[in-house]
Amino acid sequence: MCSVNPGHCTLIKFIFLLLIIIHLSLNTAESVWPLPQIFIPSPERYQLKPQSFSFGYRRYLDTKHSCSVLDAAFKRYFSILFPGYSYANLITFSVFTLTISLDRHDCEGYPNQDSSERYKLSVFAGQASLNAETVWGSLRGLETFSQLVYQDDLGSYYINKTEIEDYPQFNYRGILLDTSRHYLPVQAILKTLDAMAYSKFNVFHWHLVDDPSFPYQSHKFPDLSNKGAFHPVTHVYTQSDVRRVISYARMRGIRVLPEFDSPGHTKSWGKGQSELLTPCYRGATPSGTFGPVNPTLPSTYQFMLSLLKEVASVFPDPYIHLGGDEVDFSCWRSNPYIRAFMHKMGFGLDFSKLEAFYIEKIVNITSILRKTSIVWQDVFDYHERRRFLSVVEVWKQGCYLCEVRRVVKAGLRVILASPWYLDQPGPTHNWARYYNVWPLAFKGTEKQKSLVIGGEVCMWGEYVDATNLSPRLWPRASAAAERLWSNERQTSCVERAFPRLQEFRCKLLRRGIQAEPLYVGHCKHEYQTV
Repeated sequence: MCSVNPGHCTLIKFIFLLLIIIHLSLNTAESVWPLPQIFIPSPERYQLKPQSFSFGYRRYLDTKHSCSVLDAAFKRYFSILFPGYSYANLITFSVFTLTISLDRHDCEGYPNQDSSERYKLSVFAGQASLNAETVWGSLRGLETFSQLVYQDDLGSYYINKTEIEDYPQFNYRGILLDTSRHYLPVQAILKTLDAMAYSKFNVFHWHLVDDPSFPYQSHKFPDLSNKGAFHPVTHVYTQSDVRRVISYARMRGIRVLPEFDSPGHTKSWGKGQSELLTPCYRGATPSGTFGPVNPTLPSTYQFMLSLLKEVASVFPDPYIHLGGDEVDFSCWRSNPYIRAFMHKMGFGLDFSKLEAFYIEKIVNITSILRKTSIVWQDVFDYHERRRFLSVVEVWKQGCYLCEVRRVVKAGLRVILASPWYLDQPGPTHNWARYYNVWPLAFKGTEKQKSLVIGGEVCMWGEYVDATNLSPRLWPRASAAAERLWSNERQTSCVERAFPRLQEFRCKLLRRGIQAEPLYVGHCKHEYQTV
């Protein structure tokens, strides 16, 4: 066709190229991840300049009652909006202001399961307004605002006229990090918390200890880490480290949920706490090896009360994860004293009843400490006495929605993790596998479905340390983030989500997060080692 009329062909090419540029410009302005519930963009745009952009307070927030969470967020997001610029002492006069208003002043507390993250964002000429019920909702709105700002090819910053009303589909949107199988430096954890905030995750599930190592440094039981950590000095989390992580997470609206998994997964515990684990027998004599926590001794529960009391004082979140998964009964079965205890209790040879006996006592301890317990689904699956349970985390493969349905029919709350195990190596393009998950696609009443409080991405540590943590997580975890935040009907199409996720991945790179590529292509600002 071009050979017939080269001039006409050149004009067509020019128009086509112009349309592509306009299309890309609009996509840049509209590429928010996760997708807001109500999102009304406009082609009308306004230029932003770092020298004349400011954040402001309105309603319940003034110079006498400022908000430390927001003050810190203003500094962070100014550097994200305008890389290379610092918020302090830069503004000479304000031409564009983002004004924050809160329905209630809750800046001094911690986010919790019931915290509202709802916000409303309006962008128009010369200003933008962000209203939220809580400071945690304002943080989500600030993240959305930061993603609306883009640069043209000349380096000028713009934002389009926009109306957004937003809130999460699920209140619990977590990421689990395993710091026992490989120790993760505190800085790697903090970097993950940054990336979590960018994707609007709100729970850091800290699987602190397990069979391989006990890196949590306890004040009451220092030998747990002195003898159970990979190294008692370099591979531990001090009380100062833990406080730093909790504070860093709080400033980003993220809860820190500690997990101390027992009675299984406790080999490292026994190195620093004698008589805690069950001696295994070979015939009539001890074999010299040890199994799960010994549930027959009063000293076991005295120890657990003291340890969990310390944990409850260190971690402010009202929830604690007690584990309870994958308990190997073979050692209990081999021990004559365990068998005698079971006979006395009328358990027969059903060792799941012994585990239930132990878990119920530990749950009661957490209740005394005014903490709500979370357990893995094994506790629900194998135990008849379920009334003492509160929240069950579903992690096994197979028909996981069948399991979700069974749990909610029992009147218990559910966290879904089964479809979001990201620790195994896999190509980044399988992100759609984590996107096409429908947590409520089971037969049940609205009341039962309301018991599904959210989901969690799990990053177990067998093959993961600080060298590959970020690229293994991102951007695949972001696919789960949108599923847990956004409206299912508006985010059911992988093809429509792909360009937004590509753009979001580029944003992660510019913010210093090593996110794997989704496919062939490039980002305007490639990852720079920091």
